Amino acid sequence: MTKIVNHWIGGKSAEGASGTFGPVTDPATGVVTTKVAFASVDEVDAAVASAKEAFLTWGQSSLAQRTTILFRFRALLDAHRDEIAELITAEHGKVHSDALGEVARGLEIVDLACGINVQLKGELSTQVASRVDVASLRQPLGVVAGITPFNFPAMVPMWMFPLAIACGNTFVLKPSEKDPSASVRLAELLTEAGLPDGVLNVVHGDKVAVDRLLEHPDVKAVSFVGSTPIARYIHTTASANGKRVQALGGAKNHMLVLPDADLDAAADAAVSAAYGSAGERCMAISAVVAVGSVGDELVDKIRERAEKIKIGPGNDPTSEMGPLITKVHRDKVASYVEGAAAEGCEVVLDGSGYTVDGFEDGHWIGISLLDKVPTSAKAYQDEIFGPVLCVLRAETYEEGIALINASPFGNGTAIFTRDGGAARRFQLEVEAGMVGVNVPIPVPVGYHSFGGWKDSLFGDHHIYGNDGTHFYTRGKVVTTRWPDPADGPAGVDLGFPRNH
Repeated sequence: MTKIVNHWIGGKSAEGASGTFGPVTDPATGVVTTKVAFASVDEVDAAVASAKEAFLTWGQSSLAQRTTILFRFRALLDAHRDEIAELITAEHGKVHSDALGEVARGLEIVDLACGINVQLKGELSTQVASRVDVASLRQPLGVVAGITPFNFPAMVPMWMFPLAIACGNTFVLKPSEKDPSASVRLAELLTEAGLPDGVLNVVHGDKVAVDRLLEHPDVKAVSFVGSTPIARYIHTTASANGKRVQALGGAKNHMLVLPDADLDAAADAAVSAAYGSAGERCMAISAVVAVGSVGDELVDKIRERAEKIKIGPGNDPTSEMGPLITKVHRDKVASYVEGAAAEGCEVVLDGSGYTVDGFEDGHWIGISLLDKVPTSAKAYQDEIFGPVLCVLRAETYEEGIALINASPFGNGTAIFTRDGGAARRFQLEVEAGMVGVNVPIPVPVGYHSFGGWKDSLFGDHHIYGNDGTHFYTRGKVVTTRWPDPADGPAGVDLGFPRNH
């Protein structure tokens, strides 16, 4: 019997009423294992209404109440991390160890939310004038929404809702319809932890659900992670409807390898960063820029390592890389490799025809490595979101940095070198929001914020960290004067207020 994933509204499961369902496939077998209910406009409205009603009390709740619930949630999340990882593997396809890592990174933001009392401390200036004090404080927005991608079905939602609800907001989550089960399980665990009904709601669906959240008058802010075209649409549409927006888009992350770098370390890093999670992550290294004479040796070392990667079902402990999320996506990724030679690339490894014995109907693709890639090639220009690594050549550091900065994306980047001066210059000159120095995937820890530049971010706020707290709150400044008990009536003064 096919499993059905329903919505989560008002603290309980809500069966889909629209009559529309989407298929959820096991990427390792190609078999549809689950149906997910797609929300109608009325169902989205019901979730927002539930969140709006819950905000009346949750927005006034004490920090102690909020953090107590979040601490309980953290304990439950830790106890159920294997179960959540199994849900991720079953619907996304990534190997179990990678899925566990995703849950662990989500836990970092829950940790941050548990300490929200420090983040929400206000400021006070006393005696700015005679008996006048000025205080700055931050207050929740109300109902906020999150729209999250398929590649991290647990981690990215946890980049959003723990901070949002810790700040006193209520939340409506629209997870990817391709792997929806993990989000519902997180909502169940939060309810078990004591979260009041309606504070976190989950609605599934397609553009109908997304557009309703973007236009709903009671939704005050929208967080999004996904591709650049959709991020731009989310930002434009939600902003036009008067909402605060943080929309994180796509990436083409470069790794600059200087001639003095440890090439073994650089090759290890390139393979891990390019092919981990089958390349389905916005912080994957998809372009290596080899400077000077190191290119041939570096490519040989990458190839040697890449050929040893074991590809198989995510629930097989020996697998190091799993399948792609859908057959359509697999075919799209393969097309970049199949057309690479005609665009001037040297195809070192071609994984486009790879299959796994016994799982021939799965969404499999092997490791691909393209060398001497021209910047005009589609494999370089587009965000492929698969296990395809492009190697470009540059004669000098200056040529390499210019190549990187010419990209329309500016999410993450890395440099591999032993030269501290070169690394310092790189981190100041490169046009990207997150920089690694001998670190291939510079995803910030939870108490620093995640976000890119240029076409990788639409909106003014990065996600989680201090930016996350500021995004989910708004500032208020209170100026207070109390008369001294010995003073008489001040009288009427129609002049401009004086501070002294």
